[in-house]
Amino acid sequence: MVTGPLSDRLATLCHEIVTEFGSGAGGQLRQIGNRLHEPLRVAIAGRLKAGKSTLVNALIGRRVAPTAAGECTRVVTRFRYGPADRVDIVTRDGDRRSLPLDDDGMVPARLGVPASRIAYLDVTLTNDRLRTLTVVDTPGLSSTDTASSERAEHVVGDAPFDADIDADSAREVATAEAVVYVFTQAVRADDLRALDAFHDASARLAASPINALGVLAKADTLAGGAADPWPVAGPLARQQAALLARTVGDVVPVSALLAETAGAGRLTDADRDALAQLATLAPADRELLLTSVDLFRTLPAPLGPDHRERLLHRLDLYGIGFACAQLAAEPRLGTGELARRVLAASGFPRLRQTLQQSFGWRSDAIKAGWALTRLERIAGHTGDVRLRAAVRDALEDVLRDPAYHRLRLLDAAQRAATGAVRLPADRETELIRLATSDDPRWILNLPDATAAELSSAAIAAAGRWRAYAVDGAGPAQARVAHIAHRGFQILAQEVRARCAT
Repeated sequence: MVTGPLSDRLATLCHEIVTEFGSGAGGQLRQIGNRLHEPLRVAIAGRLKAGKSTLVNALIGRRVAPTAAGECTRVVTRFRYGPADRVDIVTRDGDRRSLPLDDDGMVPARLGVPASRIAYLDVTLTNDRLRTLTVVDTPGLSSTDTASSERAEHVVGDAPFDADIDADSAREVATAEAVVYVFTQAVRADDLRALDAFHDASARLAASPINALGVLAKADTLAGGAADPWPVAGPLARQQAALLARTVGDVVPVSALLAETAGAGRLTDADRDALAQLATLAPADRELLLTSVDLFRTLPAPLGPDHRERLLHRLDLYGIGFACAQLAAEPRLGTGELARRVLAASGFPRLRQTLQQSFGWRSDAIKAGWALTRLERIAGHTGDVRLRAAVRDALEDVLRDPAYHRLRLLDAAQRAATGAVRLPADRETELIRLATSDDPRWILNLPDATAAELSSAAIAAAGRWRAYAVDGAGPAQARVAHIAHRGFQILAQEVRARCAT
């Protein structure tokens, strides 16, 4: 089970109400409680052939999502933890048809059911990474398959759903705690429309750039051949991040192919030995060989055509060149260490850290906000006076908890980040830091501070926000400032409490 302090408390509340009032309130409350225990749900969206499925495999740490065009790439696919590896085809009429994974351990390329009849694929895997992360792969936008493209747009958007996708599967993806939007190089108009649609469709607390991340997924191809792409990829990602500042929190450059190969255990001892053979070539000969795919396939080299194709499919030219350079410098380097270095060179660790530390922390507040909304709805619509009073009393108790203030902070940061409430740039940055982390050193930008210094800095920040609220802020800014003021007061209390223990 995956919970945080807020969602755990609300799940307990649901259980207590069901225990007291029995089956009359049970169905809806059990559904809310179950949702609170689900892992962080991340939707992967982007254009056709942007590298989405390759990135999905890297996130899961296993090559299970097909990357070549086929029936299964034209439907929504949810990957979640389960007691056995299986694929369930969920049709629009609610039926389920189970399939095994294919001989390579992947979702079968042919499903045996027309894509137009499929609501989504429900893939369960005995994979530990999926204990804390549910990954939703969506079809490519701007696909030559019009129906497939429309399904993807409905999945990340909230337009009136047509027959291409049922409302249940659309809501499943639209209520994801986070979205990872995959780019290749230039950000196009339909990319922006898709991101806007995601925000419009998301729950109130989810609809902001603080839970959306852009990924430049084919960073290794930017420089051409085996040249180092990072001097190009880094500035390009920063440029895109600035362009999309109101839409995504950051843009991370990644080589999804290298991340998949290294992270999913696809680099074998035979691959390492083949790379070691290439590493023995003279540097000038190796550089020429890696200038282009055509030259790599045709120039003389100590590898046959089949193994050359295998290396291209797993590493492409940059990855081959990087691995050869490592082996040329350290000929005795083992396969495991080589794979670790390839993974580090892919840029994937930064993406994984962002998902785990940032989105993971926020998901507790987002889920809690979702649950509170539904509990309030139950209290407002039930005909049982005693149940209504019990739910409302319990919610009032929850709302008095200082931990609930994180929901208010996240909501305030959303309004600032999207421009709904305009704040000075330094205040907006400070508010977003406060709302999206529980690390006082990062929030206060004091990485080496002592606990006493952190407490003083938090109190000073609270004072600045209070002063801003009463002098210089408009009504909307003042409301946000009071929320930030209280947030920094709580932060100071938490720092002092940690010192005491």
